[in-house]
Amino acid sequence: MPEIITLDMNTASIQYLCARDKRLAKVISMVGPITYSPHEDAPYRFLIHEIIEQMLSVKAGQKIFSRLEELCAGNVDPDNISALTDEQIRSTGTSNAKVEYIRNLTNALESGTLSFDNLNVMSDKDVIREMTKIRGIGTWTAKMYLMFVLNRPDILPVEDGAFLQGYRWAYKTGDCTPASIAKKCKKWKPYSSVASRFLYRALDDGLTKTTFHLYK
Repeated sequence: MPEIITLDMNTASIQYLCARDKRLAKVISMVGPITYSPHEDAPYRFLIHEIIEQMLSVKAGQKIFSRLEELCAGNVDPDNISALTDEQIRSTGTSNAKVEYIRNLTNALESGTLSFDNLNVMSDKDVIREMTKIRGIGTWTAKMYLMFVLNRPDILPVEDGAFLQGYRWAYKTGDCTPASIAKKCKKWKPYSSVASRFLYRALDDGLTKTTFHLYK
């Protein structure tokens, strides 16, 4: 059974972040406790979903993935994907390029070029290096894997559009260059992933639709 993790004011990482960053502390108070389970039981499924969702809205990506899931009888795994033709995968609305990326990932796993077990024990930097060797998996996808599958605590997803929306809202800035974000968010270390989760949740909950006020 997947581990259930709760982030609230009794959590050491939350206490640390609130003491270090008053804006983030306000975001955390607005969002409230977060409960989640890492996707460690289905890493392949997670990556296929992320490949499909690249450059698409969440809604569009989910619709295409659901069609692929139907073709796989509910089980998106390497065997079922390998049994599909390229045309079948394209029929879900997946682009030619993403069909190639899905094949690349599947072939890497089946050949042993990529091993989820090996990724589990690698450093964050090495996980990104190994994953991005596969055409179709970039730094964004690797960071999403680190955060949401391996539950690594100190990932700063500066490549992610949803994160950037939350960041712009909370910090009232238009400067979203990686260097600027890294400098401002250095205070989050070693819990950058935890901080990022609250910006994601603020966006999901619709909090970013109204102006952020630190002291209101």
